[in-house]
Amino acid sequence: MRLRAPPSLSALLSPPKPYLFSKPFSLSYLYRPRTLATMAKTLDESDVGISCYVSSLAGFRGILKQRYSDFIVNEVDSDGNIVRLTSFDLPPEEFDEKVRENPCSDGKDYTLEIESFRSLCGEVDADALKAFLGKVLASESDASPIVLSPDPDKSHRAEVHNFFKRNFKFLVTDTVEESEGSSKCIRVRFSSGKGGGMSKRGMKRKDTKDDKPFDSRGSKNWPEHIGKFLRFNLYKENKDTQEALGLIGKMLGVHQRSFGFAGTKDKRAVTTQRVTIFKQHAKRLAELNSRLFGVKVGDFCYVKEGLVLGQLAGNRFTITLRVVAADCKDTIKAAADGLQRNGFINYYGLQRFGSGSVPTHLVGAALLRGEWKGAAALILDPREGERPITREAREYYKEHGDVDSTLKKLPRFLVAERAILQCLKKSPGNYLQALKAIPRTLRMMYVHSYQSFLWNHAASMRVQKYGISQMVLGDLVLCKEISPAEMASSDNPDLEDDCNDGDNCLLDLSDGVHSEEKVQFVKVVDSEDLLKGLYTFEDVVLPLPGSKILYPANDIAGVYHDLAKKDGISLTESVHGAKEFSISNLKGAYRRVFQRPIDFVWELLDYTDDNIPLVETDLDIMQKDSGLSNKEVFVDGISVSQTKNLDSEVSIGKHMVEDGNADPSPTIELVHNTDIQSPKLALKLAFTLPTSCYATMAVRELLKSSTSVSYHKSLNH
Repeated sequence: MRLRAPPSLSALLSPPKPYLFSKPFSLSYLYRPRTLATMAKTLDESDVGISCYVSSLAGFRGILKQRYSDFIVNEVDSDGNIVRLTSFDLPPEEFDEKVRENPCSDGKDYTLEIESFRSLCGEVDADALKAFLGKVLASESDASPIVLSPDPDKSHRAEVHNFFKRNFKFLVTDTVEESEGSSKCIRVRFSSGKGGGMSKRGMKRKDTKDDKPFDSRGSKNWPEHIGKFLRFNLYKENKDTQEALGLIGKMLGVHQRSFGFAGTKDKRAVTTQRVTIFKQHAKRLAELNSRLFGVKVGDFCYVKEGLVLGQLAGNRFTITLRVVAADCKDTIKAAADGLQRNGFINYYGLQRFGSGSVPTHLVGAALLRGEWKGAAALILDPREGERPITREAREYYKEHGDVDSTLKKLPRFLVAERAILQCLKKSPGNYLQALKAIPRTLRMMYVHSYQSFLWNHAASMRVQKYGISQMVLGDLVLCKEISPAEMASSDNPDLEDDCNDGDNCLLDLSDGVHSEEKVQFVKVVDSEDLLKGLYTFEDVVLPLPGSKILYPANDIAGVYHDLAKKDGISLTESVHGAKEFSISNLKGAYRRVFQRPIDFVWELLDYTDDNIPLVETDLDIMQKDSGLSNKEVFVDGISVSQTKNLDSEVSIGKHMVEDGNADPSPTIELVHNTDIQSPKLALKLAFTLPTSCYATMAVRELLKSSTSVSYHKSLNH
């Protein structure tokens, strides 16, 4: 659909008028040095190039994510189906119980071994082992690993490990820390006895050729006619995807890499997505529902292939903006209709750049320059807005340089920081190796964040200089000859995970973000294209810098190079030999400048109590259909009944703080309003976006205001 009729030839050959947008925008940012000192504040949209709007319609006030249940995300699978939690029923399982082998079911009585263990480790551990062994011998599905009492004596721990090797061939042990800074403990878990044990170096051995290098219970006797992967729908509240799967994996006794999923989902939200796990029975997962809080699993089926990142079409968002205020309702209606009609600039949202005082794109710029020590310092140094325990650990390391003590102080959720320090402990001064120790999904996020930073600025300049009403010479467009599926692939060629609007997303991006065969599907607009009117602004794309992409053949290309040059970065050659942090090793990608919400619907809602949910979640619908009127939720062992009429919302799990990191302690979030009887207005939006598009950027176009967390928090006061 074109935005308007093709312009005349004279209009095409004359420079278009600049487009109106919210804030003054100029190239002055190219000559303003961006240092850590100038960026050590809450990130603003203008800092990362977000400045233009599509329409000149008036905005209005509304609070985004006042409650996490105001932001509901349902994955859209690769076939276009919206993923929802609808059933806890088990699928038909055609397993022959007789052929299941239990390597420890040899009829042996382990009473003597238990008593020997009692003299070695004491009453408490012996009783725990006895109960655990009973479950294993009975092939019970809830035989979760056990952790023995803290044991600071290394020689005694070695004796315990050897005891299990001698007496329980079907059990494996390893050493863990029960809590941060505490004494080490021995963990005991079940093993199939056919591989997957621990080697002398403590590394997990790979199974035989037929198995994966993760938990393989039952895999030897898995029937050929049943898919080797269990697929299920994961429903979660106020948890990120990795946290939820980590919890499930811990309960199952399997590594987190056993799971496959198409993309991570928001933390401060209610989300449903598809997940697969290798050779697990649905009954084992279903039994976890009674012990999982803020997480549910259902809609089980067995499939032949596991999910991988990028295997989705997008996400369906249901967003409720609360305490909506405008001069009149017509303003709100006009803005909502305008969003549906006009769409929005397809910016990378603030979440792409982190919510802390040290944006991820600054780290990415340091990596591209080869400043390994500087990049490590940006990640490790103290920063504004963090919790006291985190700030104390950072300040301690900066002052003393004591790696061991810092690791004891540093919270475990700071994955990048811990990885750097653990490597520096082994190889002092080797900062490049320390940066490579960061999990690839996280360390590549920094570089891709810088690419997004350049893209946002280029998109703003394109809209400011040339508007959205027509094409101009030198624009890049997706060729009309490619299929819709290929277009979608070009929109998201890096197969990034779709943590569109999460508060603490870790992106998983491929460095081969655009294959060479895709490059031919992008062309530079020439005068003939303009005369024929084959393309509109909806076809315009801009590149994410890399070695395999084309830049626009007009002055927009200069934005990339000038901005990168100011940061000491060349977009054509590398200054160091670390390939993964090299611009020449990044192939690049293309992203649409313009996006319309798909299947957009909206409605205004009147309400009086801020604590009453205004939209039903998948779990609410299931409970209503089953006749249940409330949810039983536990926080630290305390039961909290949650119904539609309660004046509080329970937020289970890690609570997000302003620096984008998580507090590992469970909290209860209460939304209070002393004047619950005053009439209020809410706007409910529902729309679908392709993967990698940010719903907050659609909301920004609607409200004509910032989407930053700090701004919307201020509206609550």
